[in-house]
Parts: sequence; structure tokens; C-alpha cells
Amino acid sequence: MAANVNLAVGSHVWVEDSEEAWIDGEVVGVNDEEIEINCTSGKTVTAKASSVYPKDPEFPQCGVDDMTKLAYLHEPGVLQNLKSRYCVNEIYTYTGSILIAVNPFRRLPHLYDNHMMEQYKGVALGELSPHPFAIADAAYRQMINEGISQAILVSGESGAGKTESTKMLMRYLAYMGGRAVSEGRSVEQQVLESNPVLEAFGNAKTVRNNNSSRFGKFVEIQFDQTGRISGAAIRTYLLERSRVCQVSDPERNYHCFYMLCSAPPEDFEKYKLGNPRTFHYLNQSNCYELDGVDDSEEYLTTRKAMDVVGISSEEQDGIFRVVAAILHLGNVNFAKGNESDSSEPKDDNSRFHLKTAAELFMCDEQSLEDSLCKRVMVTRDETIKKSLDPDSAAISRDALAKIVYSRLFDWLVNKINNTIGQDPDSKYLIGVLDIYGFESFKTNSFEQFCINLTNEKLQQHFNQHVFKMEQEEYTKEEIDWSYIEFIDNQDVLDLIEKKPGGIIALLDEACMFPRSTHETFSQKLYQTFKDHKRFNKPKLSPTDFTICHYAGDVTYQTEFFLDKNKDYVVAEHQALLSASKCPFVSGLFPPLPEESAKQSKFSSIGSRFKQQLQSLLETLSAIEPHYIRCVKPNNQLKPAIFENTAVLQQLCCGGVMEAIRISCAGYPTRKTFGEFTSRFKILAPEVLNGSVDEVTACKKLLQKVNLKGYQVGKTKVFLRAGQMAELDAYRSEVLGRSASVIQRKVRSYLCRKKFVLLRLSAIQIQGLCRGQVARHRYENMRREAASVIIQKYGRSYLSRNGYKNLCSSAVCIQIGMRGLAARKELSSRKKTRAATVIQSHCRKHLAHARYLRMKKAAISLQCGWRRVVARRELRKLKMAAKETGALQEAKNKLEKEVEELTWRLQLEKRMRADMEEAKTKENAKLQSALKEMQLEFQETKSLLMKEREAAAKASEEAAKAAEAAAKVAEQLPVVQEISVVDQEIVNKLTAENEQLKALVDSLEKKIDETEKKFEETSRLSEQRLKQATEAESKIIDLKTAMQRLEEKLSDIETEDHILRQQALKMSASMKMSEHLSGAPDQPLGNGHHEPLRTTPSKKFGSESFRRSQIERQHEGVDTLMKLVTGNLGFSEGKPVAAITTYKCLLHWRLFEAEKTSVFDRLIQIIGSAIEDQDNNDHMAYWLSNTSTLLFLLQRSLRTAPRKPPTPTSLFGRMTQGFRSSSANLSVGASDLVRQVEAKYPALLFKQQLTAYVEKIYGIVRDNLKKELSLHLSSCIQAPKTAKGGVSKSPEGSTGNSPRANPWNSIIANLNGFLTTFKENCVPPIIVQKIFTQMFSYINVQIFNSLLLRRECCTFSNGQYVKNGLAELELWCSLAKEEYAASSWDELKYVRQAVGFLVLHQKSRISYDELTNDLCPVLSVQQLHRVCTLFLDDDYNTQSVSPDVISSMNFLMTDDSSSDDSSSFLLDDNSSIPFSIEDISSSMQEQSYSDVKPPAELSENPDFQFLQE
Repeated sequence: MAANVNLAVGSHVWVEDSEEAWIDGEVVGVNDEEIEINCTSGKTVTAKASSVYPKDPEFPQCGVDDMTKLAYLHEPGVLQNLKSRYCVNEIYTYTGSILIAVNPFRRLPHLYDNHMMEQYKGVALGELSPHPFAIADAAYRQMINEGISQAILVSGESGAGKTESTKMLMRYLAYMGGRAVSEGRSVEQQVLESNPVLEAFGNAKTVRNNNSSRFGKFVEIQFDQTGRISGAAIRTYLLERSRVCQVSDPERNYHCFYMLCSAPPEDFEKYKLGNPRTFHYLNQSNCYELDGVDDSEEYLTTRKAMDVVGISSEEQDGIFRVVAAILHLGNVNFAKGNESDSSEPKDDNSRFHLKTAAELFMCDEQSLEDSLCKRVMVTRDETIKKSLDPDSAAISRDALAKIVYSRLFDWLVNKINNTIGQDPDSKYLIGVLDIYGFESFKTNSFEQFCINLTNEKLQQHFNQHVFKMEQEEYTKEEIDWSYIEFIDNQDVLDLIEKKPGGIIALLDEACMFPRSTHETFSQKLYQTFKDHKRFNKPKLSPTDFTICHYAGDVTYQTEFFLDKNKDYVVAEHQALLSASKCPFVSGLFPPLPEESAKQSKFSSIGSRFKQQLQSLLETLSAIEPHYIRCVKPNNQLKPAIFENTAVLQQLCCGGVMEAIRISCAGYPTRKTFGEFTSRFKILAPEVLNGSVDEVTACKKLLQKVNLKGYQVGKTKVFLRAGQMAELDAYRSEVLGRSASVIQRKVRSYLCRKKFVLLRLSAIQIQGLCRGQVARHRYENMRREAASVIIQKYGRSYLSRNGYKNLCSSAVCIQIGMRGLAARKELSSRKKTRAATVIQSHCRKHLAHARYLRMKKAAISLQCGWRRVVARRELRKLKMAAKETGALQEAKNKLEKEVEELTWRLQLEKRMRADMEEAKTKENAKLQSALKEMQLEFQETKSLLMKEREAAAKASEEAAKAAEAAAKVAEQLPVVQEISVVDQEIVNKLTAENEQLKALVDSLEKKIDETEKKFEETSRLSEQRLKQATEAESKIIDLKTAMQRLEEKLSDIETEDHILRQQALKMSASMKMSEHLSGAPDQPLGNGHHEPLRTTPSKKFGSESFRRSQIERQHEGVDTLMKLVTGNLGFSEGKPVAAITTYKCLLHWRLFEAEKTSVFDRLIQIIGSAIEDQDNNDHMAYWLSNTSTLLFLLQRSLRTAPRKPPTPTSLFGRMTQGFRSSSANLSVGASDLVRQVEAKYPALLFKQQLTAYVEKIYGIVRDNLKKELSLHLSSCIQAPKTAKGGVSKSPEGSTGNSPRANPWNSIIANLNGFLTTFKENCVPPIIVQKIFTQMFSYINVQIFNSLLLRRECCTFSNGQYVKNGLAELELWCSLAKEEYAASSWDELKYVRQAVGFLVLHQKSRISYDELTNDLCPVLSVQQLHRVCTLFLDDDYNTQSVSPDVISSMNFLMTDDSSSDDSSSFLLDDNSSIPFSIEDISSSMQEQSYSDVKPPAELSENPDFQFLQE
């Protein structure tokens, strides 16, 4: 790539280094192929031109978010970009659609909160900063839009952060998929809760990681047709089974073994455990404990996690039984038996562990020993039992341990899946694959071989996807790519897995021969693959072999290949554990079909591994993949350390460099037309003169420099490898020539400046000399002038003293003469004043005596007239008392009549009951008589006589009852006459007697007629029962009427009492009426006024008046409700509906009512009125009315101490209102607001009204947010204008059509809402809060976009946003503080951020100046984000100095250690920012007495009180 580049002196290059992988430097000398480079580290090196790579001198300080944007896409460029971004805490970077995640080894909570998820929701990939949320959102959107299942492949070596990335992906998918709850927990929570269990049984310590997953996990998040999460499942792949029996130093076995050995004492004794060093499966390595990990606590944590995922205590006991049994099984050693080629437990210790394993498995000890030491051979004729030698028995023991552990792990996965819940009807799924990465250690065994095979297969899938993405990019840009070759790694895969000649096939073949060893297996490999280019034999080892993987060469040691690959499925093991008495163990080994259970079969771990891998690849091939490559920046697992060599190795292992190689095979450098012309316009400035579009400009630039092999797409310029360096070389040449011209001009300027300075110096010297001579002459002249002035002032002093003496003498004489004249005048005035005072006192005495005589006469006259008026009022009160006594007597008489009627009705009931009882007995006797008719004929006759007598008595009683009812009806007209017994009953009884006589003659007819008679009697009984029920209802009506009469009587008494009190008060304060003066309200001599005329008491006492008051109030309520439903408008800037409603409620005293439905009707009207939430004018009208009514309620309603109960009747409340109104006469009728004692309905109405005010406020605010959000996205980033006459229309448009300014649209929306608020008289305090929250919303949206999008943090964009903010400031000043208030202050975050963007010479600013003067409000995280994202797109100047960035990094490191480190993004506040007290205090000064009622109510006489 670099060989085609012409490097000149001064070029910036990358050169390979043994310590840092790559270091940068400047070319200081070129000698053919030898290049001398002065490195930034200080040393000078010499390298070949083919081994160096060009460096981009304009590389941004904080890197680029997508590798494809790099000017030079090569290994050192990628490494530099990742390191630059990592240093500023940008841990995510794209390579096309692939996300590279570098583990920061510190908490960065601000990157993963809900607000961040909201930002990435629905945003196209690449529009915001790289993030796992963006990958998850792209997968989710593609699944919804295209109906294709997706997969996200997360790979990387141990400790790179795969698990954390997987958690973030699942969180975002759960956020997008909505709720998916099972037993109160979401799918994401359930999957994460299963992690401790799977980590305990599937993770182990390796060389590079203390918690390495030794299996692949594919989490399927299942979705329904609507995109909602419907279920989930965990699929596991490629569990490293051989680790159970064989562990290399310094690694560990699976965590669960060590946890169990650290279990509490009761479990320790229960499973007969010991120190891990005593178990063979654990003591093969010297590592037993992990730093910072307590296995006993981990054991308890795993137990709790099992409880959470639904594993019962019995199942947990079975699980740890199996784990303990495996440990004991590993300590069973074998020795030679008595027979040849036989084996038996070696010693007592082995037998103890064998017995313990049998007890834990709950199987027979001898059967377990036989299954390990013997084999059953089934032939056609007989079954042969064969003994195994000690080595074969040990292999059988390990096979049993591996199969049991494998079945246990599979059971755990199935149990977790059943707990989570899968959706069999799921339409789509998004899978997240978390699998181990490429491994290359000093000692690489069978496990690394299988893992690297997995990564080879996944890399092939990855390469195909990358090549496909390249093809899609080229096709999208419509460029020719047919000649690009795709290099695959199929030859490595054939070397490993091809049948029959692959390494796995040869390994299986060696395992099937009993006498094969790793030496023979190695020799077989050497012979088979000696000519294969991907297979090598190390020189120093006779049994090792090397495979050239895509990520590098790996040498494998074959010592344990055969042992780790063997995995016998022994029939004896299956039969033994299937028959276990432990249900859990037997459940792990269900019975097999009879054919497969008869014999043992050889099973290869490698073959099974390959099958699972093929299954995984088939699953991934059927869905659309997305990739996340996790990178561990250092092996110390510490933050802020970036090791180039380690990262580069992981990039190779993760396939990133392979993807770059594929990209470099085509067009690795891709620049948009704007970026290309901006960077290389200096090569041909004349091309940009005139109105040409960017496509034409780019083509002319490329033709100008005679570049070949490039292609121009629809939106980008595609350059081959090395062409970018060639263009930069041309650009450097032009810049060099320009620099020479600039230097020449600068030198000329400096020389002229020096000459001008010398000339100015000479002129200054001459001026100083001339000035000195002039100063001497001036001094002499000044002395002469001073002596003349002294003489003048001396003469003037002498003359002035003489004049002053003469003047003082004259003044003294004048003073004496004037004093004498003044004393004479004073004496005359005193005498005149004394005479006047004597006259005034005499006249005063005479007038006062006359006034006292007149006053005494007037008082005597008034007292006489008041006695006359009082006697008249006394007579009236006595008459009213007599009327009250008459009403009381009528009440007592009515009570007696009701009691008498009640007694008579009870008597009638008893009589009816007696008749019913007699009738029932009669029917019973008739039925018995019919059966014995022939034998007891005489008895029937006597019975008929009794019936006649009973009928006669019944008739008499009925007649008496009828007479009594008639009397009651006459006395009380309300009670209607009830017919208790009619004549039809008597006729029917007579007919029955006649029928009975006839039945004596014919018994057969008598039976049928008797049955009919029984039915008729039953019907009559029912009729009588109904009549009794009606009588009871009428009694209830009578009682109700009685209660009404009592209530009326109490109203009359109350009225009478009130009238008496009013009469007494009025008589005490009554004035002289028309007898003394004809005109009312004429002031009299003693200061009294004529009293108001009172209404006669008979008007209040009449029943018709009371009824009309109740009916008129109900009609008034209905009329008010009909009017309030409509728009009543405004009067004097105040809502008519609210004030009218308040006046009516206050006048009707509904606030003091214990029960009323008026408030409920008002709330229903408001609720139905605000259903049209999109009509802003309508919502503003109701916001004004509800807030005003709430203010009036807040001022009026109060809770007072306990007082006598308010009358429940309407008339009682009205009379009490009259009484209170007379008491409040001193307040004045013009005062609208009056405090009342509120009852529960009024207080509840106030609470409901408060809720509606807040709801309407929220609706109006959200409507304004919707309007603003449509334009804010355009306000965030400035529209791209033409540079040098180049338009942004690659498809031929002129680009001269003016675009609407989105800031003007925002101002228009604000003005529209402000006008609406003013027209509807919304209280200013509410308008202030709305606009304050709107400006806060604008601040949050623009500020967050600046921090999330790099293209927004530019100098030109800052100028654009600054101009828009100036428009908002102008709007605030025009809206005035009454409505805008502190809205402008809400933009402080974005104002300070924009102020930083448009600041020149940022590199000279210190950290203190930045935090104290420029941006005091911004946090360290926010400042760091703005400083690192800043890009000067006009002048290519740098951001703040590295020292400032270092200070920020240090402070951020300290903050990240605490849990309260917050996000750098702002949150939008959607709360209600005001209270009732705020509204009340802001509206306190307003007057509501001048509000005119609606015309409909003004004409209604019932609403005359509104006019007062």
C-alpha cells in the first residue's frame, strides 16, 4: 500500500516499532528506498519505503467516529483513531456497520441511562455517536420494517466486556419491545438473573481472565407481530467439557466446584467435601482462589440466583449432589486386579470416594464400580463381560464425569428457558451471541483448537458479511466493483474439518484405536499435511503443529488431544444413573431405546463440537447479522491504559483488520463531495470559481491532478489505496509554495516596519530638543507676567479695605432706625388681637346655649315616635305567634290521625292473616274429606255447616273493615280507599258449598272441581298478598308525607324565629320614616338616616313562596350549566364563565352544603370540554376559566372550628344566608370574594379543579412542544451552504432556492401561542411557566444534540445556533417580563456551550478561565464532551490545550469512582411548576366586581343578584 506513495522530506509517516507497534514521525531524508525518519519519541530511525505508511496531518485530535472516514485506512491509522478516542472516554467506534467497543474498566453510567436510550430511538445508524444502542436499534428497525430476524454477534477475548455489551443490548431491546412481564419481572431481568447460575457452572479462570465463559451463549429475544417482546430463550453452544477432568496450570476448573468446597458447614458435611487441594479434578493446577472473590459468598449468591430463576430446594440439592459426586468420582484411582487386564479401586481412599459418589448418585456401589471397571460386549449369540485395565477404567471414569456434568449444564439451561417462557408463535427474533474469542497462549491444547475453529467459522461468516456490505455500498453509489477479489479462509476450515482428511477426522480415527498415542497422531498429521500452506511443523518439537489462522500462527501441543477428545457414551453408565433413586439424577439420564442401550458407543468431542458449530452457523445464516467487536485495552484490567500491541493483536483476532483488508481491496478512502472539495480545493482554486455543483467540481479537481483509478459515486468520491497520500503530497507541494510566498511577504513587511520605526525615532529626538528651547523662553515670559499681577493685587487690597470701613458705619445707623419703627407697629397689633378674642368667646357662648335647647326638644320628639312604632311591631309579633300555635295544633292533629291510620292498617293485616289461616285449614280439611268422602259423609255435612258460619263471620268482618276504611278515607284525603274483601269471594264460597252438596251425590266430579277450587284459592291468596303489599307501600308514602310536613313546620318555626330577631333589630335601629321627611335617605338633624323598608313576614311564611324558591334554584342551576358549556367570552380581561359560576355558587350557599350534585356536574362539563386536546384556543379558554375559578375558591373556602350543623333543607340554608348577609352588611356588596366555611363537597371540588388545571396546563404545554419539536431538529445543525460557489445539489438543481429559517418558525409558534393566551386572558403566571418550560425544552434538545452529534460541535454551527438564540432573546424582550419572565435564563447551558464553540483561540484558555468565566454552569463531563467533539470546519484550528483535557480527565476519573456521577445529558422537566398559592398570589391584586354577567342571565329575574 505504501510502496506507491512518493514520500518527500517533511511528510508525516508511521513506522513500525517493537515496543509501541507503530510510532509517528517526520521524513527528514530520502535515499531511494531508504527513508530517514525523525520520530516524535525523539529517536531517529531508518526504514524502507515499503514498510512505512502515510499519516494524516489533519487527523482530528479526538479521532473520527467511523473508521471509513479516515483519510488513510490502514493498521496504524486505525490504532491511532482508537487510542485518541479512548483517551477522551469515547469507547465506541464504527467501522462501517461494525461497532468496536474498547473496555474502559470504569463505570460510565451516563452512557447507558434511559435518556440515552430515548436519544437513539428511531435514529439512523451513524447519525449519532457510536453506541451499542444504535446497533440494537438498527436491528430492531430492520426486523420491524423488513420482517427479517436479526442477530447481534458480540465477540472478543476474555475481559473485553462482551457480557456488559450483551446486557446493554438486551436492555435496549427490552426498552424498544415494551413490557414483557412474567411473574412481575421483564424478560431482560429474567435473562440477567440467570447469569450467576450459568457463570457458576459455565465459567472458569483462564490465563487472561478470572471469569472466562467456556461456552457460547445465544440469547433469543422473541417478538410478536407488533414488535412487542413475547418471550426469550437461551441457547448454549460448545461447552468445554474436557475442563471437568483436565485443567492446565495456572487455570481453574469451573467455579461451582470451588464454591461447593467453600459451602456452609451443614452442606460441607452433607456432601462429605474437603479442601479443593484434595480433589484430583481440582489439584491439577496450583490456582485454587481468585483475588477479590470469596467462594463462600459466591455459593450463597448462586443459591439465591437459583431461587430467583425458579429452581426448587430439592432440585438445588440434586444439582450440588451431582457436583459433589463428580469431585469424589475424580478421586477414584484404579490398580491392576487379580485377573489379567482387570482393574479395581486402588486403595481404601479410592473405595471411600467411590462409596461416597454412589451415595450421592443414590445408586449401588458395586454397580458403579462395575460400570467403571468392566464393559459388556453384546454379540449376536451371547453377551460377554470384559474387564478393563486401570488406564481404560480411568478413561471410563472421566467419561462418566464429563457426560454427567454436560447433562447437568443442559438441564440448567432448559430450566432457565422454561422459567423465562418461550413463545412458540413468535414471528421474529433478535439473537445476541456472546461467545469466546480467538485464543493464542504459550501452551495451546485441544480447547484452544476448538475455540479457534469456532472463530475461523465465524470469521468466514463475518468476511462474507463485510464483503456483502462493501458490495451494497458500491451498488448504492453506482460504481463498478466487478474486478475486486474476495479472499476467503476456506482452506483453513478444510484443513481442520474436511472429511475424511481433516485434522478432526484424523483425531477421531486415532481415538478409536486403543494403542494410538499423541506421537502417532502427530506423525499422521505431518504426513498428511506436509505440503499444506496453512500447516507447519515446528523445528524444536516432535509432536507440536502450527496452523496459520486468519489472526496469526498458533502452535498446538498434542499431548492431551486424544484424552480430551474421547467422550464415550457408555451403556452401563446410562443404565446405572437411569436407575438412581434420586429423581434428579435419574431425570438427567432418561431411558434410551432398547437398541442403543445395549452397547457403548464412541463419541468424539471434536465431532460433536463441529456439529454444534454447524448448527450455530446455520442459525446465523438464516438471519441478518450485526457485529460488535469488544477490545481489552490492557492486560492489567485498569483504566486509562492503552497498550498498542495488545489492542492490535485483538483487532487481528476479532477480524477488524481482515475487514479493513477487504475494504482496502476496493476503495478504502471515501470522501463526500463537500469534504473532498473542502480539503483539496487548494489544488485548483479556479475550478471552484463560478456556479458549479460539487460533483462537477470533484471531477475537475481529480482531472487536474491526473489521478487514475478513482470512481465518483452519487454522494462520495472513492479513491484506491495510496491515492489519498498522492493527493496529500500534491496538496503539501501547493501549501509549500504558498508558504514561500507568505514568508517573502512577511520579510518585506518586517523590513519596512523597521525603517518606519527608525524614522519615527529621529523625528521624536528633534521634537524633544525644540521643546526644551521653547520651555526656557516660556519660563522667562511667565516670570515677567507674574510680577505685574502681584502689583495689581496689592493696590486692589488697599482700596477694598477703605471701602469696607465706610460701608459698615452706614449699615449700623440704618439698623437702629428701622428697629424703633418695628417696635411701635408690634404694640399696636397686640391690642387689636386681644379685642377680637374677647368678642369671639362671647358669640360662641350664646350659640352653644341655643343649640342645647334645640337638641333636647328633638330627642324628646324622637322618643315619643319610637314608642308608637314599637307598639305596632309588638302587635304584629303577637299575631304571628298565634298563627304558629295554630300550625302546631294542626301538626298534632295530623300525627294523631296518622297513628290511628297505622293502628287500623295493622288491625286489618291481622284480620287478613286470620282469614288466610282459616282458608288454609279449610283447604286441608277439604282435601282430606275428598279421600274419605264415602266413609265419612256425615262428617262432611257438619264441616259444611262450620264453613257457612265461618263465611258469615268473614262477611261481617269484611263489612266492618270496609266501613273503617271509608272513615279513614274521609278523614285523610291522601289515603285512597282499599277494597279488602269483595263480594266475589263470598259468592265463590257459596258456590263451593253448593258444589260440595252436589259432590255428595257424585264423588268422581267432586275430585276435579275440588282441584279447580284449590287453584282458584291459591290465586286469591296471591291477590290478597299483593293488596297487603300495596297497603304497606301506602303506609310508607304516608310516613314520607308526614316527614315533609314536619320539615315544612320546622322551616316555618325557623323563619318565625329569624323574623322575630330581625324585627327586634330593626325596631332598635329604625329611623323616623315618611312622617318626618318625604324623601328616603335624607340626613336628619341628629345624624340618623331612614331605615330600609322590610318585606312583610307573611311573604316568607307562605308555602307557595318556599316552593317557588326551591324550583327557581333548580331551574337556575340548569340554566347556568347550559351557559357554562358554551363560550361566554371575557369581560374586562376576565373570564365571564368562571366569575359567573363563582357568584352563583356563593349566592346559593353551595359551598356550605353537606351534599350537592352541582360540583359533579361542573367537573363533568370541564372533563368533556377538554377532550378536543388539539384545539389550542379551546384549551387556553378552559385554562383561563379553571385557573380563575380555582383562585376564587382558594381565596373563599376555609375550614372553620366546629359550629352548629347547617340546615339540610334548602329553605334553612336560604334563611341562614339571609342572617349571614345581614351580618355582612358592613363588608359591602361590591366585594366579590368572601370567605365561607367550606364543607367536604366544596373541598373535593377544589381538589378536582386543581387536577384539571394541571391537566389542561400539561396538554397546552405538550401541544407547544410538539409544534416546536418539528423545527428543533433543523435548528440544531446549520444548513450546508455552498463553499466558493459550489452548490449542494449533486443531481443538477441550482441550489439557489431560499430555505425557510426554522428559527423563524419557532418564533412564529411562540407568537401564535402568546396571542392565544392573551386573547383568552390566561393568567400571566401560567403563561410564564409555560414559556419557561418551553425554553428549558429548547435548551435540553439543542444542548443534548451538541453533545451527541460531532457535526453539530463546529464553529459554523455555533454561529448558526448563536444567531437563532439572538432571535429568541429578541422575542423575550418583546414579550416583556409579564409573559416571558425568566425564560431566557433557561437557555444558559446552550448559550455557554455555543459561546465556547464560537470563541477564537481556544488553545490559549486555561481550565480556570473555562470553568469560572466562560462556562460556569457546565459540568466537567459536559465541558469535556464539548471540547473533545469540537471541530473548526472553517479554519481548522484546534480545541483547548491538552493540559486542559488532562485536567478534565483527572477530575472525571475521581468522579467516576463515586456512585453519584451523573450523565452529561440534560433531562427534560415535565412536572407542574406552579402551585395554587402561586396563582393566588399573582392574581391577588385584580378586581372582579366590574365583570358583566352574560346577557341571558341579565334578563333572568332569578339572577338579579349578579347585577349587584
